[in-house]
Amino acid sequence: MKLKVVAATCAVAIVSSCASKPTDIDAAYVSPALYEGLSCDRLREEATAVSARAIAASGVQQKKADNDALVVGVGVVLFWPALFFAKGDGASAAEVARLKGEMQAIESASIKNNCGIRFETAPPPKKAKP
Repeated sequence: MKLKVVAATCAVAIVSSCASKPTDIDAAYVSPALYEGLSCDRLREEATAVSARAIAASGVQQKKADNDALVVGVGVVLFWPALFFAKGDGASAAEVARLKGEMQAIESASIKNNCGIRFETAPPPKKAKP
């Protein structure tokens, strides 16, 4: 009985250390004051640059999440020591959070300056029909 509890606790601890999907990462706070003094043209340039960096960082984070999911799958099914190779969130997750925050700050500054800059968000995944 104790062995099952210890095994379950270890499994939960290891699985919870998996890297997050970029869509599951919350934005870090970035002050809109950093962007409020910029012209609309400059805000558009910043929006383009931040968006490109966010796409790249999200791709890196998604790859980490996919790799960790694979490692956990292999570990649970075939070889439990493989679970120790799940890396979890790191610098790329922090980068995604920061860039999401910058995007929110740019949008806020855009609204204040009447520039009309909006970042598109991905629609929620469609549920499979029964």
